[in-house]
Amino acid sequence: MAWSLKRSRSASSRSLPARIGWWMLKATGWFVAISVGMTVLYKWVPVPVTLTMILDPNGIEKDWEPLSRIDRNMVAAVIAGEDAKFCAHNGFDTEAIEKAIERNARSKRLRGGSTISQQTAKNVFLWQGTGWTRYARKGLEVWFTFLIENIWGKRRIMEVYLNVAETGVGTYGVEAGAQRYFRHSAARLTRVEAARIAAALPAPKRREVVAPGGFTRRHGNTIAARSGVVRNEALDACVYE
Repeated sequence: MAWSLKRSRSASSRSLPARIGWWMLKATGWFVAISVGMTVLYKWVPVPVTLTMILDPNGIEKDWEPLSRIDRNMVAAVIAGEDAKFCAHNGFDTEAIEKAIERNARSKRLRGGSTISQQTAKNVFLWQGTGWTRYARKGLEVWFTFLIENIWGKRRIMEVYLNVAETGVGTYGVEAGAQRYFRHSAARLTRVEAARIAAALPAPKRREVVAPGGFTRRHGNTIAARSGVVRNEALDACVYE
């Protein structure tokens, strides 16, 4: 009886840290299983909704289109404007990240060095914002970027990105954006139209797509010119190989 009581007390003294460790291990296992499962599912199934869409007070206007029905000019434009090394990196552009760190050290205005893959991971699985939760999100972003690079591949990443990216107030995806701004399908976007949508992507609620002025107009013109380089140098080859 005494031995049994002593053993019970000893087990009890170890139970709290043991239980915490067990639950942490179990939670990690569930997180890995669910995140991998969702990534595999979205390799084939259109992403129905994202947290950003759910939290948008302006509502949701979206229309999923396969990449085969999105003009190649749009792909060239986002590569030119957002991630010129999209086909060359494994999800992370270390040079861009280093430059962003250097810029942020000199300025109070934070600027990221995110690739299209990182933006897609964030848009689909995580949340927006710049508060303290941003640091937790960045850690998770690395994990989900690794997953989509290895499970989806470049073509699917591009397809999902062009369907979930915010292209205007309450507007998501380039098909909804094309219909809103140009009154026709994303399947026949001109180089200039695609460049204007791409120029507004970093700040779609503030930047005008139709008749843009100032920086947005100049940036759009630059993207349009660089889109030609993307096509000529096959910087979008991984999407169409």
